[in-house]
Amino acid sequence: MAADSTPPADDSRVRASAAALLRRPKLWLVPTVLCGLLAFLLSMLYMGGIVNPNGELHGLPIGIVNADQGRPLPGQTTNLGTQVTRSLTADTSGKADWQPLTRAEAQDRLASGKIYGALVVPADFTTTTATLTTANATTRPTLTVLTNPGMGSLGSSLASRITQQAAQQASLAIGMQLMDSPATAGADATTRLVLADPVAVATQVGHPIGEHSGLGLSAFYYTLLLVLAGFLGGNVISNGVDTALGYADNEIGPWHARRPTVPISRTQTLLLKMVMTAGITLLTTTLVMIATVGILGMDASHLPLLWIYSYCASLAVGLGVQAINAAFGGIGQLVSMFVFIVLGLPSSGSTVPLEAVPGFYRFLSLFEPMRQLSVGVRAILFFDARADAGLTRSWIMIAVGAAVALLFGLTMTRYYDRKGLHRFTPQPSD
Repeated sequence: MAADSTPPADDSRVRASAAALLRRPKLWLVPTVLCGLLAFLLSMLYMGGIVNPNGELHGLPIGIVNADQGRPLPGQTTNLGTQVTRSLTADTSGKADWQPLTRAEAQDRLASGKIYGALVVPADFTTTTATLTTANATTRPTLTVLTNPGMGSLGSSLASRITQQAAQQASLAIGMQLMDSPATAGADATTRLVLADPVAVATQVGHPIGEHSGLGLSAFYYTLLLVLAGFLGGNVISNGVDTALGYADNEIGPWHARRPTVPISRTQTLLLKMVMTAGITLLTTTLVMIATVGILGMDASHLPLLWIYSYCASLAVGLGVQAINAAFGGIGQLVSMFVFIVLGLPSSGSTVPLEAVPGFYRFLSLFEPMRQLSVGVRAILFFDARADAGLTRSWIMIAVGAAVALLFGLTMTRYYDRKGLHRFTPQPSD
């Protein structure tokens, strides 16, 4: 690599000035349009996914466990647990998808990430409530809210808020029944105040995760690291190979170099980049795990499985980057940024539940890579690597993504080669 040489004193070439070039409208046109379009699209995509989660919330899966075994209150045909369950499952607001479950079923769904939380009606709920109208009352009836922090802090928080509101509404409805009971007709003001809102609400962690899990967000950020490692690594490898083969200049500060061009087809160049991606990803994946788990102490189990999954996930992204760059050329990096980063972040469902984002993002989540990868990482980190927690689907989508990248990339490069659309290197003018 050699420094640019200084032109001789008698050099008659006319050099342009910045002031003169700035007066050319065409010079402004493309950068201005592209930068403005990017700023607008990024703003719409990112803020559109998070700006109104409460307004977009629909069908958040929450369990309802009715273990109440008490006899109905006087004048009622069903016990209070059944009344609460029927009231919630008949809810027409649509914000929650209330799923009647047994306690074992609820625990299993919490442990597999299928529900964001649960409301538990205990076995003695009606019996304890009935005693409030007698002199034998010693405790208040209690409804228990179970949270699932492994589903992310916002998702767990939304479920907890909905469940607590449901418990509060149930308490007020039960209070109206107690106040209408003849047994409370002579109660003093303090007793009537208690009877008007008789149910206590207790909150418990239904499926605990480690303290070093970023409040359930470590799965998202770890997935982001894998995607960035694949995306950035793929682009670095692509540029490095092009430079080494003489199809791109190598310029660092004032130093500029161009290597002799190596005659090679587009298909062979893509294969070279993909093989290098597979090799270098071994290193990047290992370093990601050393940094996050070894040095920073992120809670993680199933470490061999996590490493294998991380490698395959990051490799699939890297192969996709190489295929897109080979197909689109100079704008490939921008296209792959939209595919893997711009559209992937708001549709991942890791920070804001998919049930709380507009339908466009739920559509993207069906195929966007970050969504597929984050579900698998979350299953390994928080849900004991259970297949039904989304790990099986993630493995399938990784395989599909890698296959699509290979097929698309090789199809496009072979087409270019057959058409004689070879790569050319511009030569400096004399």
